[in-house]
Amino acid sequence: MQGPHMLAFLPALSLAGFWLGGEAVLVAVALGLPAIYSVVYPHGVHRAEHLARLPLSSDLVDISSAQAMAEQVVERARTANLSTACFMIEAEGLDTIGRRSGNDSVEVLRDMILGRLRGMLRRDDSAVRVGDSRFMVLLGPSLRHDLETMLTLAARFQRGLEEPLETGTGTHFLSVSLGFHAIPASVSDATGSRLVDAAQTALSEAMANGPSAIRAWSDSMRAERSARLSLLGEIDRALARGQIQPWFQPQICTSTGKISGVEALARWIHPERGIIPPGQFLGALEETGQMDRLGEVVLQHSLTALRGWDEAGIDIPRISVNFSGTELRNPQLVERIKWELDRFGLMPGRLGIEVLETVIADSPEGVVARNIMELSDLGCHIDLDDFGTGHASITALRRFPVNRLKIDRSFVSHVDRDEEQRRMLAAILGLADRLGLETLAEGVESVGEHALLAQLGCDHVQGFGIARPLPLEKVADWARAHTARIAEAQNLGRSTG
Repeated sequence: MQGPHMLAFLPALSLAGFWLGGEAVLVAVALGLPAIYSVVYPHGVHRAEHLARLPLSSDLVDISSAQAMAEQVVERARTANLSTACFMIEAEGLDTIGRRSGNDSVEVLRDMILGRLRGMLRRDDSAVRVGDSRFMVLLGPSLRHDLETMLTLAARFQRGLEEPLETGTGTHFLSVSLGFHAIPASVSDATGSRLVDAAQTALSEAMANGPSAIRAWSDSMRAERSARLSLLGEIDRALARGQIQPWFQPQICTSTGKISGVEALARWIHPERGIIPPGQFLGALEETGQMDRLGEVVLQHSLTALRGWDEAGIDIPRISVNFSGTELRNPQLVERIKWELDRFGLMPGRLGIEVLETVIADSPEGVVARNIMELSDLGCHIDLDDFGTGHASITALRRFPVNRLKIDRSFVSHVDRDEEQRRMLAAILGLADRLGLETLAEGVESVGEHALLAQLGCDHVQGFGIARPLPLEKVADWARAHTARIAEAQNLGRSTG
């Protein structure tokens, strides 16, 4: 008997005290019991109820504890000859909310997410948090967890968790990705660690295809995961041996046809596997905390290439380099770039800094914003990459010193054949024109797309229809051939004019 229930029995306890010990005991009980309650529950009934609602310490567990929990469930399922399953759930967007509304809001949201999740579970199921934005669900032993049932349950979790969340800082919307793995009763060698690991791998696959994706573990993921772990082990050596270097994709001015620049794109030339695309190794670099090192490698190779083209008499006005959020959060970034430009004897305007739209939207203040401002003041050219796929507002575009919008390929594809696509692209180009920004369209793959973009007023184009990314040794030959074609076309135009 504790809390408010103790006070309910105060009259009976006082009377019993009187009959057993007389008036003195009556007074002691009548005064002492409320005094004890006030010490234990100083804020009364509401405080007691609040304590009952506080998250338990077991709400957040590390991965080894999660695996131990899974091991217990797997053992129960094995003993009963039943199946079990594990879901890994990522609430994407909490980091953005934290930057805008503070960590207290994020903590409230984490508790709300976990509460919603537990509200959708059966008595034998359990849910815990296993990271800043990651949650695990373990399903209690059951007769079967077939794929159809699991997908239905995953969709139910996703719908429930993506409903708007109301806190003191406003209404928040999250995207939820899920990965899961079910162990049938017939599998005798299952372990908790394998169950959790498989669900984690399925979640990674979902997040790579997200947002709001759902993936089930499959045997093919095991091979992919093994290859990925192998790449993780080789990344350090690849950087040290110069296997990861930039290739260069030309950019063309639509009004003159001349080369207006090139974009540096990281490529891993593996001695056994050949060319490994960035989608397969950039994640590994992020996991191992080596994005800064990759940035240094790409920048040095890019400036070396630019100076070499100058010495060879090849006119490439600018080289654009992608800068990750990790690099842009480095307080020493501007000084490093100054030093590199001085070392190569290049003017800052020859270097383009490509920044993702999401970085602009999520970092209105702080180191990232300061670095972008100082790089612009230095004279570097600022490109806003993948414009149209994120959520940068017009206000953000005016606050940051953006020189050029790089229009995402999703707005460019088939624009010469799709009227709706054409209207959307025209609106983006009109916006850029009113804001006084240059434009570059990515992913141009046909003569028709190129021609229409020029007609609509897009300043520059880039894509496979113009040139694929080229290794350093092939850029000079391509540039000379392209310059010769432009000169020939101009001479032909003059002779027939």
